[in-house]
Amino acid sequence: MRIALQLEYDGTPFHGWQSQPGGCTVQDALERALGQIAGGGIRTVCAGRTDAGVHALMQVVHFDAPHSRPLNAWIRGVNAHLPAAIVVVGAAEVADTFHARFDAQARTYRYLLATGPVRPALAAGRVGWHHQVLGLAPMREALAALLGVHDFSAFRSSECQARSPVRHLMHADIRQQGSLFVFEFTANGFLHHMVRNLVGCLLRIGSGRESPDWLGQLLEARDRTRAAATFAPEGLYLWSVDYPDASRPALPGPRMPALIA
Repeated sequence: MRIALQLEYDGTPFHGWQSQPGGCTVQDALERALGQIAGGGIRTVCAGRTDAGVHALMQVVHFDAPHSRPLNAWIRGVNAHLPAAIVVVGAAEVADTFHARFDAQARTYRYLLATGPVRPALAAGRVGWHHQVLGLAPMREALAALLGVHDFSAFRSSECQARSPVRHLMHADIRQQGSLFVFEFTANGFLHHMVRNLVGCLLRIGSGRESPDWLGQLLEARDRTRAAATFAPEGLYLWSVDYPDASRPALPGPRMPALIA
């Protein structure tokens, strides 16, 4: 049977999601734990491959179980074999045709950014940090140029393996809670480093180094070399994954962390 899992993880100790020869990735740790319960090798497919240091509040994966197990075995049983930084939040039996990546119609990422003259300690590794005062209004004004279907080559990593740089950005917003800024983006898919590159550019606008219309100019130019440097991964979260009603797994959804309740 095909099983869908919802994962939550702190990406700090891992070299990203995707399996690597050294075995220090989220996928490697999950597949080792699944193998303990399944009694054999398991391969997983995820909704969105996160980079080193990037977290997930709601990562969705699917795998084909060689033997029938109670759903609780895929939650509590697997969690018993996972490192503390990864947890299975929910499990659901799905149709054999369900695909965690290709069935997803939208993904939402959030970037949590602490601001102030001194870096955070208790939230280290879980939020990004910018030492300058930021203006919320110009950053929000700049977002309008990004909405819709565009070629996002200006915000694409040189290592990106996507066949096309065109993405549909459905939602973009920034809000402020005291010294914490929350950047939120929803799209049908994201290019490698796309969110971190967007945040880096928005910080230049928020600090007054560029005007709000600069973001639209970058988008039109499609030239990565004209944009800001890729920002730090620590504050980036795969926040949620949306599926059509016909294929949506019966999973609990993201658990709101206390940091941004």
